[in-house]
Amino acid sequence: MSGGKPPKDGKKVKYVDELARLQFELIKLQEWVRVNGLKVCVLFEGRDAAGKGGVIKRITESLNPRVCRIVALGTPTERERGQWYFQRYVAQLPAKGEIVLFDRSWYNRAGVERVMGFCTDDEYQEFLRACPAFEEMLVRSGVILIKYWFSVSDEEQEKRFTERMHNPIKRWKLSPMDLESRKHWVEYSKAKDVMLEHTDKKLTPWYIVDADDKKKARLNCIHHLLQQIPYQDIAPVELELPPRQSDDGYKRPKKSKQNWVPDAY
Repeated sequence: MSGGKPPKDGKKVKYVDELARLQFELIKLQEWVRVNGLKVCVLFEGRDAAGKGGVIKRITESLNPRVCRIVALGTPTERERGQWYFQRYVAQLPAKGEIVLFDRSWYNRAGVERVMGFCTDDEYQEFLRACPAFEEMLVRSGVILIKYWFSVSDEEQEKRFTERMHNPIKRWKLSPMDLESRKHWVEYSKAKDVMLEHTDKKLTPWYIVDADDKKKARLNCIHHLLQQIPYQDIAPVELELPPRQSDDGYKRPKKSKQNWVPDAY
């Protein structure tokens, strides 16, 4: 099974309905991963406002956080800067029966660190040399590694940035570094091209998602993800609700003695 039956060619689907169908498939995949002890690691990379967070949210919202978790590491600490570069990411890799989604990953070195000068040229060159070997080691150790690059056009990114600037609900998504990245659009493009040239390998390929249409990008990415891991629908264990324990003289405390949240609705 790989994502259920996709819609017929040329047939339009309702976004909400198709998303729900794919999320049901994700639940089946999650159970297959848990029962069979698989180790799944999915990387989401791309420009700011490309839609990485949106698809991660749709993947995880119906899944068990004990099985599927998100890793979104912040700026490295002084101690982490003195470690082997991949060290803090290794600590977040999946154990058996886990799915880990990286909202940005070790590829920070090939992108923002390179463009903004947060790493030396030697560190950058070493990353390009070591990364394919590191990822091959992960795959050979049993990790299922899937890498997505969300591609968004200049015009669409500008549109999304403008919306975030004027929408109080989304304002938190826009950081000073996001705005700074607009000034270095071409440099980020060149860095991405070099990154793909060095790390798009047969064993660990990059999958590019056309992200100008957010909803289509979410559906396409989730559908593709489901196809990368052969799974079967495991019938859930039949449960029987036991009878409630008898009161045996228990008396509930008076509500007046407790701090209840007032009914505002």
